[in-house]
Amino acid sequence: MAKTPTGKNTSGRGQRDLKVKVKSARGRSLSSTRWLQRQLNDPYVKRAQSEGYRGRAAYKILELDDKFRFLVPGARVVDLGCAPGGWLQVAVKRINALGEKQGKAIGRVLGVDLQEVEPVAGAEIHQLDFMDDAADEQVKLWLGGKADVVMSDMAASSSGHKQTDHLRIMSLCETAACFAFDVLEDGGTFVAKVLAGGAEGELQKLLKQKFAKVANVKPPASRSDSSEKFVVATGFRG
Repeated sequence: MAKTPTGKNTSGRGQRDLKVKVKSARGRSLSSTRWLQRQLNDPYVKRAQSEGYRGRAAYKILELDDKFRFLVPGARVVDLGCAPGGWLQVAVKRINALGEKQGKAIGRVLGVDLQEVEPVAGAEIHQLDFMDDAADEQVKLWLGGKADVVMSDMAASSSGHKQTDHLRIMSLCETAACFAFDVLEDGGTFVAKVLAGGAEGELQKLLKQKFAKVANVKPPASRSDSSEKFVVATGFRG
């Protein structure tokens, strides 16, 4: 029978999983209190803290790559809207950007974002608006050629209106896809976050014209109450 450090038995009610409860504080709304409590009890948040990732979103790209295997040693990767850097951390390890896996090809990771991002060892980060007319050429110049993977975990600022937010993120995703068309090598992969909501048809049509396979996936790390999912398009037809 399990015992506490004081020697007391933990049978019965004591064996229930302990969860952190957040007391409502003056000045904090009920919704923000619930959000904080969810964060404190989220196993992915705890894993990220213990494993050194900058956020739980790192596990989304880890799980997607476990399934589709696009972050391979030697790959050249562009991360759009890379802040805070969790996806960069994953990519650096998986493509061997630091050359830690002897005998494996060394990849390159390039992150771009509107805001300044804290450095990530093994990644090259630039402050850039990928929507600028010359952004694609600038990225290829920095990368020394075309990319094997373009990925994006970007989301437009929330307006509080579900339909408006859905349209905004779909527009952002379509723009990211068009950017990918300009910088991807033949056979490359595009990965991006979208929101379920009925306006995905045009994006799906566009991607199916340009890629051999298009999959829509909700990785386990995506919260069950979230409408987010990820599109993974492989086999770019340049």
